[in-house]
Amino acid sequence: MPRMIDLVRKSQMSSNMMQAAARGALAVAPAEMIEILVHLALHNKVFGELARMTLAGWDEKASIGVASDPATSKEVLEYLISPKNLRPALLPALLENRSITEEELKELATTGSRTIVDAMLISRRVALSPGLIEALKSNPRLRANELAAVSAPPAVEKVQEGPLQPLPAEAAQPANAPSDGAPFPPSAEDAEIEDEQVLAQAIDYYLQANAAELATLSDKPFEAVRPTHEELPTDGKPESGAPKATSFALRPAKKPAAPGEERRDSTLQKIAKLDVKGRIALAMRGSKEERSILIRDGTKLVALAVLDSPKISDGEVEKFALQKNVLEAVLRQIPLKRRFAKNYTIMRNLVFNPRTPIDLSLGLMKNLLVHDLKNLSGNKEVSETIRKLALRMFKQKTEKKKDD
Repeated sequence: MPRMIDLVRKSQMSSNMMQAAARGALAVAPAEMIEILVHLALHNKVFGELARMTLAGWDEKASIGVASDPATSKEVLEYLISPKNLRPALLPALLENRSITEEELKELATTGSRTIVDAMLISRRVALSPGLIEALKSNPRLRANELAAVSAPPAVEKVQEGPLQPLPAEAAQPANAPSDGAPFPPSAEDAEIEDEQVLAQAIDYYLQANAAELATLSDKPFEAVRPTHEELPTDGKPESGAPKATSFALRPAKKPAAPGEERRDSTLQKIAKLDVKGRIALAMRGSKEERSILIRDGTKLVALAVLDSPKISDGEVEKFALQKNVLEAVLRQIPLKRRFAKNYTIMRNLVFNPRTPIDLSLGLMKNLLVHDLKNLSGNKEVSETIRKLALRMFKQKTEKKKDD
C-alpha cells in the first residue's frame, strides 16, 4: 500500500482529503504528516497557506524530533531551516543535524537574525567548525564581545571536557566570614555598594559590547517611538469589539516658575538632555518611571538596555510586552531572556500585541491556555493569520479535553 505522502505528491486524493491533510488531520506518523504539510506548503496553491499555518503551530516536541533526525527528507529540512519558516525552538536541533550541510548553515550564519546568532553561539557544531565561525564573524548582528569569544572555540572545548577542579581553600571561604565558617550578614552600606558595583559592571559590559555601534550614535537625541498610523487613537467611534479610543489633546502650558523658585526638570526633560551613553546608563540604573520612558526610545541600544537592567521587574516587562509604541527589536528580545520566557503573562501579552512580529507570535501561541486562545481568535487587532490559527488550536484543545 502506498504511503500517504506518495498519494499527495501524485494528486491522487480527493479535495476533502487534501484539506484534511493541510489541517494535519490524517492518521499518519508525525514525521510523515510534517512531510505532507511541507509538500503542500511548497507545491499546492489551493491548500498551501493552510498547510503553512498548520506547520507554524505544529506540536513542538514532534517538530524537534523531525528536525533532529538525519533521515528526515531534504525538502523538509530545507523548509524548516529557511529563515522565513524558521521556528526558534527548532533551531538547536537543526544546527546539529548533519543532513543539513555546512554550506546551508554558512548562509544562515552570515545573514541570520539576532535569534539565529544566539543559537549558533551555543552550538557545539558551530564551535567546532572553522568555516561556520568565519561565516558567523561576518554577521553584522554579532557583538564585539561575542566576536572575541568565538575566535577561540578549541579552548572552550578543553574546558568543557576537562575534569572539574575544586576551589582552593582560601577561595572557598567568604572574605567576610568568621573563623567558624558562618559568614556575617552584610550591612546595608555593603549591600548598596555591591548593588552599585553590579550596575556599574553591567553598564560597562553593555557599552563595550556595543562600542562599534555606539560610535555612530553618540549624538543621537531622544525620540520616542510612536504607534503606526493604524494604531493612533482617533476621535471617532471605535469599531465593534475594539478597545475604546482615546484622543490626544494638547494640555495648556504650565505657568512659568516664579522668580527665585527652584524648579526641577521633569523626567522627560532630563532624558532629553542626555546623549546615547547617558541614556543607556540611566536605563540600567534609573527608576521605574525612567525605564518606562526609555523603553520607547527610538535608538535600539537604549531601549534594549532597559531589558538588561538588573533592577527591572517582571511587572514592568508585562506592560512593555503589550505596548504598541516600542521598537520591534524590544518585542523580539523579551522572549530571548530566560527569566521573562518563563512568565506566562509576558508571553501571552506578546501574542496579543498587534505590533509583535507574526513569526514570533506563531512560535509563542502553542503555550497559550484554552481561554486565551478563544479570546485571541476574536481579537480584531491582531492579524487574520493569528486569529485563524488561534481558533484552530482552541478547537483542537477543546476536543482533546472532551476525549480525555
